[in-house]
Amino acid sequence: MIELDGVPELVDPVMVAAFEGWNDAGDAASAAVAHLEREWKGEVFAALDAEDYYDFQVNRPHIWLDGGVRRITWPTTRLSVVRIGSENGPVRRRDLVLVRGIEPSMRWRSFCNEILGFAHELGVEMVVVLGALLGDTPHTRPVPVTSVTSDEDLARKLDLEESRYEGPTGIVGILQEACSHAGVPAVTLWAAVPHYVAQPPNPKASLALLHSLEDLLGVGIPLGDLPEDSRAWQIGVDQLAAEDSEVAEYVKSLEEARDTAELPEASGEAIAKEFERYLRRRDGQPPAGGDPGSYLRDPGSGRTRPRRRPPEGDQGPQEPGSADSDD
Repeated sequence: MIELDGVPELVDPVMVAAFEGWNDAGDAASAAVAHLEREWKGEVFAALDAEDYYDFQVNRPHIWLDGGVRRITWPTTRLSVVRIGSENGPVRRRDLVLVRGIEPSMRWRSFCNEILGFAHELGVEMVVVLGALLGDTPHTRPVPVTSVTSDEDLARKLDLEESRYEGPTGIVGILQEACSHAGVPAVTLWAAVPHYVAQPPNPKASLALLHSLEDLLGVGIPLGDLPEDSRAWQIGVDQLAAEDSEVAEYVKSLEEARDTAELPEASGEAIAKEFERYLRRRDGQPPAGGDPGSYLRDPGSGRTRPRRRPPEGDQGPQEPGSADSDD
């Protein structure tokens, strides 16, 4: 039983998770959640026991000095809460539960069940997992972000892609399937990172994930220095590519392939979405066309949700290699 006596009742909570490792190309996903923690001053309320899930020879602890006292930081996964909007303000009140950590080394089913135990206890209405993968995409074009789910009803309601991926998976895919088994609506946002500049950081991919999260939740996210960092990153990669004729030619071929396709980023709908994001950040208003939070039970009531106990007998995904949303 998970006890969260120190955490206040949450309003329409959504869990947003990202994990360093195989599903985090360029550290784009984990950096996006870290940005949310910083901008919204997330308060950590729980951490998973590192002994249960991590091989310390793979993910080593760090020793540091705190006023002359030596301390140890263990690799783990932490949960924090951020509160958005207000009861009487222009933005409807919404709380986020942020999950940020490292892909576990072992006991993935137990790991996911523990995360879902927190979700049930806090009354989380939906889980959004952020991931990043390497792809044949040019750094000069908008970062493609794919929104997928294993929930047929959710795919229809939110106009998402239903996952058909089969193959090796990471913790993002396993958590997506665990949510499906537990009856928790879940969406995974995948950003494609150029494979020829895979090293972190990649602020442009992080920014693209946050834009997609804005569209999904209908909230304005303070972006801070991310837009400027994204432009600086692209200029830096431009300069590196210009110094190598083979890389420059390869980037050109990727650009031509992207430009000949029908890109959602170039459509009128995408331009309208970008303008809506601007208005949300400027005025704090919800997007036109209704409340995107309509997938929530009792949407827009402003009432807190009672915490729920995990369903009896929920064992999460049966096999780590089951079909998931990694690609």
